[in-house]
Amino acid sequence: MEHETVSHSVSERPLARLPSGTDVSVTVHRYEGGPGPTVYLQAAQHGIELNGTAALRRLHERLLEAELAGTVIAVPVVNSLAFDHGSYVTPQAVDAVNPNFNRVWPGNDDGTLQERMVTSLWGLIQAADVVIDLHSGTADMLEHVRFQNGEHDSRRLASVFGSDYLMTDPKPDRSLEEYRGTLRTAARLAGTTVIVPELSNSRQVDHEAARRGADGIENVLGELGPLRTEPPDPPSQTVLYDDGGRVGADRSGLFEPTPDVAVGDRVAEGDELGTLYCPATFEERQSVTATTSGVIYSLTRESSVTAGEKLAGIADLE
Repeated sequence: MEHETVSHSVSERPLARLPSGTDVSVTVHRYEGGPGPTVYLQAAQHGIELNGTAALRRLHERLLEAELAGTVIAVPVVNSLAFDHGSYVTPQAVDAVNPNFNRVWPGNDDGTLQERMVTSLWGLIQAADVVIDLHSGTADMLEHVRFQNGEHDSRRLASVFGSDYLMTDPKPDRSLEEYRGTLRTAARLAGTTVIVPELSNSRQVDHEAARRGADGIENVLGELGPLRTEPPDPPSQTVLYDDGGRVGADRSGLFEPTPDVAVGDRVAEGDELGTLYCPATFEERQSVTATTSGVIYSLTRESSVTAGEKLAGIADLE
């Protein structure tokens, strides 16, 4: 690989056209140096997940002053329709069939609006050697990096990113069966290495979370070779297995977590996590308990919840 002064360019990539005639596009940053691998970075598939975008801004400032081998492509706001509406998913008025952007990869030229938008982005991903898909969770969540079980390169890069926790599926092929439509599964099927960092605090910019995101990407670029920097040794890391430990709200109402329950706690199936109340009558609507044994990696603190909403995530330990 040959490291050269970065050449930076910005372009608009058209994705779709709305009924009014308004075009939907994404801003694509391209950082090019000497010969080397291509790394694709993106954020804000879900419109409320802001810290991935904030991390890419911080990385942008660093890359402009770097020498680079290869190409880094960054799309800071992949789903502008959800982003502009301050919504996790795209408004149903735009795509009622597929409102979740991260369930339709690699897209469909003849599909719904979002399937067509994804297809327009897929060419960038197909050309990449490595994909980093930035997400962010609740304010009360263990930051982690998701890797593809059974893939050495994915595990290595997830570890190098530098979070204290890693997450994967219990079986190497589970995500292919159960998570079709996610970018990480589609990229794996296409033969591309992908990791998915889950930064904390989705609804507001968290300076430390954004910095950790930029640092993590820089670590990966150093490990792969586009940057000259040698990544630091990863911290002692805990591997969590996502084995379906989702705790959901049976009904709508106000959720109050049990005061002595926190992310990182180990729980057994049936342990109390909180209570869901009716805000008007004060009746208890649901005693929320752990659906499986393991470690709580996310716990909602947004008290007003809708039936079916995720209240907690529990993962198994390695």
